[in-house]
Amino acid sequence: MVLVLFIPFLFLGCTQAERDNPEDPKAINYDPSLVKISGSSSEVQSSSSDVPSSSSDDVPSSGSVEPSSSSALPSSSSDDVSSSSSVEPSSSSALPSSSSVTSSSSLYGGLCAGFVYGTEREHYGKMKKQFCDERDGKRYVYVTIGTQTWMAENLNYEASGSKCYSDSSANCDTYGRLYNWATAMNNSASSTAVPSGVRGVCPENWHLPSDAEWDALMTAVGGSSTAGTKLKAKTGWNSGGNGEDDYDFSALPGGLVRPGSIFDKVGGSGYWWSSTEYNSTNAYDRDMGYSSYVNRFNDDKGYLFSVRCLKD
Repeated sequence: MVLVLFIPFLFLGCTQAERDNPEDPKAINYDPSLVKISGSSSEVQSSSSDVPSSSSDDVPSSGSVEPSSSSALPSSSSDDVSSSSSVEPSSSSALPSSSSVTSSSSLYGGLCAGFVYGTEREHYGKMKKQFCDERDGKRYVYVTIGTQTWMAENLNYEASGSKCYSDSSANCDTYGRLYNWATAMNNSASSTAVPSGVRGVCPENWHLPSDAEWDALMTAVGGSSTAGTKLKAKTGWNSGGNGEDDYDFSALPGGLVRPGSIFDKVGGSGYWWSSTEYNSTNAYDRDMGYSSYVNRFNDDKGYLFSVRCLKD
């Protein structure tokens, strides 16, 4: 039996014309110095052509990014919001306390046999607690930000239709796998709820966050205009795109796959699905690039993006 911690939690797209605006990080003529973030989540919309064009300069040099949990073993050991609602980054807010980890009986069975929930390992210079996905035995680090507990790395579960960037297992080890929206949802219905109630492709006791739950994360870190800097890993991003990783979220630029198996933007951009659809063809996602922003768009459900799961 799996005994895990249950922590309570809380938890925007653009028109095509806007996508040709130099203030849009996905536009070809994008100029970061012109970007401003809107104060209303209802102002952002996008089309299925929102994804940036391919660039061979986006691929990072080898060894610049720490591999993900798929090969790691445990050690012993958007919207701008008022700063009054933000959570100050600290070791106490980034990691759950030792008292929150189930102790003597928190042993897994099956492919996770012998692993103890909350066992720590080093991840991007910090000791972080782990859980084990009993479907395949992979172990993932997690962090608590505000009242939410997030996976601190991208999901790497081999669901049917998911892909490694460039079909390279090494990229899966680093960035996790990429999923279209239907696969990420495991064909569940769209959800705007908090919590979303959509397990989707996530491990047991975890779920795919709704758009509102991504909003809650933006609020917890002080607003979307600076969230990119605070949530991106300190290494692994091309061309000065690294962040400060103030909350140990360690976001990485896993890129995307366009319909037709066109791989794009690894090393330069990261995209993460929500459980909330915009319409029958598009769903909301968050993306991070070279700037300090976390952008909210709605994109074609056929694109393959990364997944970060949120604890039930």
